Amino acid sequence: MTTNSHADAHTLDANAGGHGHDDHGGAAHGSLKSYLIGFGLSVILTAVPFWLVMTGAIADKAVTALIVLVLAAVQIVVHMIYFLHMNTRSENGWTMMAMIFTVIMVVIALTGSLWVMHHLNINMMPVHDMSQMP
Repeated sequence: MTTNSHADAHTLDANAGGHGHDDHGGAAHGSLKSYLIGFGLSVILTAVPFWLVMTGAIADKAVTALIVLVLAAVQIVVHMIYFLHMNTRSENGWTMMAMIFTVIMVVIALTGSLWVMHHLNINMMPVHDMSQMP
C-alpha cells in the first residue's frame, strides 16, 4: 500500500464513522496539560484533608469530617473530568447519563440504609442496667 492510498484509506475510515484517529464521537483524550492539572488538583485534594486530620487544625471533629467528605467528592469529580474524560459530549451524553443514574442509585441506597439503621437504633428496647436489680 502506498503512502497516498494509506492516507486515503485512513480518511475514508474516519469519515465513515470508523475508529480512526480523527473520530471525535468517543471520549476525547487529554493533553499533557490537562493530566498535569488533574494530578496537581488530586495531590492538593489529598494533602489538605491529610493535613487537617493529622494536625488537628480544626478542633471540631464533625466539621473536619464534613470538610474531608466535601474534598473527597470534589476529588471524585476531578478524576472523572481529567482522567476519565467524562463530559456531556462524549458518546452523545450517554456516559454522563449513566454516571448520573449511578450516583442517584447510590444516594438512594445509602440514604435508605442510613434511615433504616437510624430507626432501628431509636426503636430498640432500652438496655437494662443489671446493677440496679435487687
